[in-house]
Amino acid sequence: MPANLPADRPPFLPFALPEIGEDEIAEVVDTLKSGWVTTGPKAKRFEQDFGAFLGDPALHAVAVNSATAGLHLALEALGIGPGDEVITTTHTFTATAEVVRYLGADVKLVDVDPATLNIDPAAVEEAVTSRTKAIVPVHYAGLAADMTSLLELAADCDLKVVEDAAHALPTTCGGQLVGTLDSDATVFSFYANKTITTGEGGMLVTRDAAVAQRARTMRLHGMNRDAFDRFTAKVPSWYYEVVAPGFKYNLTDIAAALGLHQLKKAHAFQQRRAAIAAAYDAAFADLPLVLPPQPAAGDRHAWHLYVLRLADDAGIGRDRFIERLFDAGIGCSVHYIPLHLHPYWRDRYALQPGQFPHSQHAYERMLSLPIYTRMSDDDVMRVAQAVRAALP
Repeated sequence: MPANLPADRPPFLPFALPEIGEDEIAEVVDTLKSGWVTTGPKAKRFEQDFGAFLGDPALHAVAVNSATAGLHLALEALGIGPGDEVITTTHTFTATAEVVRYLGADVKLVDVDPATLNIDPAAVEEAVTSRTKAIVPVHYAGLAADMTSLLELAADCDLKVVEDAAHALPTTCGGQLVGTLDSDATVFSFYANKTITTGEGGMLVTRDAAVAQRARTMRLHGMNRDAFDRFTAKVPSWYYEVVAPGFKYNLTDIAAALGLHQLKKAHAFQQRRAAIAAAYDAAFADLPLVLPPQPAAGDRHAWHLYVLRLADDAGIGRDRFIERLFDAGIGCSVHYIPLHLHPYWRDRYALQPGQFPHSQHAYERMLSLPIYTRMSDDDVMRVAQAVRAALP
């Protein structure tokens, strides 16, 4: 044990752990034995299963190696480039914005709704200029953004909409699964701590066949035929053409093997996360804390994150609060350090905290508690007790 930690320190409860079952393990072993470990039949099957899960036969699903890759491909396919502006929230991970810069376009960051911490449609409307070409809303923590307002604004201003749904499987909005709304594309994440995981991975979904085809081409070096098609043909089919300077964004069959079975468990996983969130809500109801917002009536929160905010009268700062939880053996994190505070974004666009008062206020008081399906009821109670004990 490190010298700076007490010998009686309680066992550590990690912030997040994936739940990988025997079905996933068997599928990965089968993949390894098959000899087809890169993009192949299981990646294709995962795309098909994902489309079926969303339940809209008009959707095209394109498997990629990360949600970052999916966002990049979606914006590239929609023609975003130098001279364009894309509006997104400051309260997100840098990937949401950095893909815009990959394309030589500029990012316009806006503030969030103080209750939901989702992008504020009024702030988006105010930020639109003649250069604005797209909006990238983020469904923060697994709660749907105000897509009705955003889609109406996009239609009025002739803007593209690409949903960053990294947190949002299986979130619903207005009774529809995120991924089936009227946006131009939606991108999900299957990173290790997400609601389902392939280790690394993502999925781009769109109703636009041209966007899907462009994304398929660009995810593998701009080649007009992928390896699976070429190497499984009944006749010699080695020939392909590079039609654009593409990327290396394909999802492997090893990763897809995990996804095939994780996807089957997505609703059960969400139900367990929702139960943990409800237990936290009950345990914290009398404390000087701002609890996470609930979804609209009839809708579903994915509960990727459970984000607490210390009330102004909590009597303790966020950083000290986290230290006390860590001393109690509870892993936690902060989602997110807003983009306007990071040197690259701050300096490039001359950003100041006062431009984003709601995000800044939330950031200074927020932390994310463990919420994952491998937590036992005792684990949940332990977290709740540690939170209560950490307050003055």
